[in-house]
Amino acid sequence: MNRLRSLAFVVWMYGLLVVMGIACAPALLGPRTWSRACLDAWLKLVFWGLRAICGITWEVRGLEHVPAGGALIASKHQSMFDTLAPWTFLADPAIILKKELSYLPIFGWYAMKMQNIVVDRAANAAALRTLLKDARARAADGRQILIFPEGTRTNPGDRVDYKPGVAALYKDLGVPCVPIALNSGLCWPGKGVDRTPGRIVVEILEPLEPGLDRATFMTTLHERIETASAALAAGATTGDAT
Repeated sequence: MNRLRSLAFVVWMYGLLVVMGIACAPALLGPRTWSRACLDAWLKLVFWGLRAICGITWEVRGLEHVPAGGALIASKHQSMFDTLAPWTFLADPAIILKKELSYLPIFGWYAMKMQNIVVDRAANAAALRTLLKDARARAADGRQILIFPEGTRTNPGDRVDYKPGVAALYKDLGVPCVPIALNSGLCWPGKGVDRTPGRIVVEILEPLEPGLDRATFMTTLHERIETASAALAAGATTGDAT
């Protein structure tokens, strides 16, 4: 039964993406606010389906830690959920995405229209220069730069080294870095279609102020995110329709 519910949700989410993405395509020719309105409508329906079909609810804690204006947001990454949810609790995020995602039909159209930051991971040093340039431009507009410092989705309980891009952004932008811990992978895994009923918690942690040296920053960021994510996983409620 749970597999059928999970499959139904996948059809719901991607079916909506196709139908609404095409229906709202004229918005891509207008200001970014038009596309944002389409994205917001899609997300409301997606998260409604997540609750109604899969029995998964979610909450955000610590919103008081998000600074007004430009900031660097460093989030744990376990699931596609983590790239969708921030649009509901951050004012105007610019998410750092791998280049391949920009080529996807419909999703890529809106990702580029929303002026997210695309990174070509094969370009090495050139990619870092482009990343910093684009991030400075978005931060100057008062947007929050969202990066997943692990560089890829990980399973709950995994502790991997963080990529150096987050440290470069922290030093270059000179803005607070806000860590985010979460346990989304327990309900919405990074791979496969199965969804497990329960409650996802996204916890926004106390910001790291600008000025820390690289080693201290990386160690502190890693420890805060991983410790808090482990605590959320340990206290999670899964396996029933909450």
